[in-house]
Amino acid sequence: MKIKVKRVYEPPSPSDGQRILVDRLWPRGIAKAAAKIDLWIKEIAPSNALRKWYAHDPQKWPEFKRKYFAELEANDEVLKSFLAQIGKGEVTFLFSSKETRLNNAFALKEYVEQHHTTNTRKKTSAGALS
Repeated sequence: MKIKVKRVYEPPSPSDGQRILVDRLWPRGIAKAAAKIDLWIKEIAPSNALRKWYAHDPQKWPEFKRKYFAELEANDEVLKSFLAQIGKGEVTFLFSSKETRLNNAFALKEYVEQHHTTNTRKKTSAGALS
């Protein structure tokens, strides 16, 4: 799986693959048709309380990721559904924040890449033992 991250306000591109909005709120000032979003699972985004606490404060970034990852792990059914829906092809996680690096889309990308790699290793190891 190849994951890209970009602002939802950037023009869609054929290289985006599946376009997935990973924000809890719909982006301001953008029409649903213009956004060309294939999937929007609000529940995969950080909780409102966590989002408000973080407020894109760079000093809180490590703690934000830790808390967000804990929320993802506590919401196992949503996470499993999300991973199944994004599949193995190219995907682009879309976000609306003006903060272009320290945001939930990049945190989710990191989490999914770690989670996907861990699952792949477990499956490979399990298959080798059979």
